[in-house]
Amino acid sequence: MQKEIEAEWIDYGEAQRLTSLGRTTLWRICNAENFGIEVARIGRAIWINRASLRAFMKRCAEDVAQN
Repeated sequence: MQKEIEAEWIDYGEAQRLTSLGRTTLWRICNAENFGIEVARIGRAIWINRASLRAFMKRCAEDVAQN
Protein backbone atom coordinates (compact mmCIF):
# COMPACT_ATOMS: atom_id res chain seq x y z
CA MET A 1 0.00 0.00 0.00
CA GLN A 2 1.36 3.42 -0.94
CA LYS A 3 1.54 6.21 1.59
CA GLU A 4 -0.29 9.36 0.53
CA ILE A 5 2.07 12.26 -0.06
CA GLU A 6 1.12 15.54 1.55
CA ALA A 7 1.92 18.61 -0.56
CA GLU A 8 4.26 21.12 1.06
CA TRP A 9 2.66 24.07 -0.77
CA ILE A 10 -1.12 24.45 -0.97
CA ASP A 11 -3.57 26.83 -2.63
CA TYR A 12 -6.26 28.93 -0.93
CA GLY A 13 -8.87 26.19 -1.36
CA GLU A 14 -6.81 23.59 0.48
CA ALA A 15 -5.84 26.16 3.13
CA GLN A 16 -9.54 26.87 3.67
CA ARG A 17 -10.25 23.16 4.14
CA LEU A 18 -7.36 22.83 6.61
CA THR A 19 -8.23 25.86 8.73
CA SER A 20 -11.96 26.44 8.19
CA LEU A 21 -11.13 30.11 7.59
CA GLY A 22 -12.65 32.11 4.77
CA ARG A 23 -10.73 33.16 1.67
CA THR A 24 -10.63 36.86 2.67
CA THR A 25 -9.33 36.04 6.16
CA LEU A 26 -6.64 33.79 4.68
CA TRP A 27 -5.70 36.51 2.20
CA ARG A 28 -5.30 39.03 5.04
CA ILE A 29 -3.25 36.62 7.15
CA CYS A 30 -1.00 35.66 4.24
CA ASN A 31 -0.39 39.29 3.29
CA ALA A 32 0.49 40.36 6.83
CA GLU A 33 4.25 40.02 7.29
CA ASN A 34 4.13 39.66 11.08
CA PHE A 35 2.31 36.28 11.08
CA GLY A 36 5.22 34.30 9.65
CA ILE A 37 3.30 32.43 6.97
CA GLU A 38 5.42 31.62 3.93
CA VAL A 39 3.71 32.55 0.68
CA ALA A 40 5.00 32.02 -2.86
CA ARG A 41 3.59 34.09 -5.68
CA ILE A 42 4.17 32.51 -9.09
CA GLY A 43 2.45 34.49 -11.79
CA ARG A 44 -1.11 34.87 -10.60
CA ALA A 45 -0.97 31.73 -8.46
CA ILE A 46 -0.59 32.00 -4.70
CA TRP A 47 0.92 29.05 -2.83
CA ILE A 48 0.93 28.81 0.97
CA ASN A 49 3.46 26.74 2.86
CA ARG A 50 1.50 24.10 4.79
CA ALA A 51 3.96 23.88 7.71
CA SER A 52 4.03 27.64 8.30
CA LEU A 53 0.21 27.77 8.19
CA ARG A 54 -0.02 24.95 10.73
CA ALA A 55 2.54 26.68 12.96
CA PHE A 56 0.49 29.89 12.79
CA MET A 57 -2.71 28.05 13.74
CA LYS A 58 -0.91 26.31 16.61
CA ARG A 59 0.37 29.68 17.92
CA CYS A 60 -3.18 31.03 17.77
CA ALA A 61 -4.50 28.03 19.71
CA GLU A 62 -1.78 28.43 22.32
CA ASP A 63 -2.55 32.14 22.70
CA VAL A 64 -6.22 31.32 23.33
CA ALA A 65 -5.28 28.63 25.87
CA GLN A 66 -3.09 31.06 27.80
CA ASN A 67 -5.82 33.70 28.12
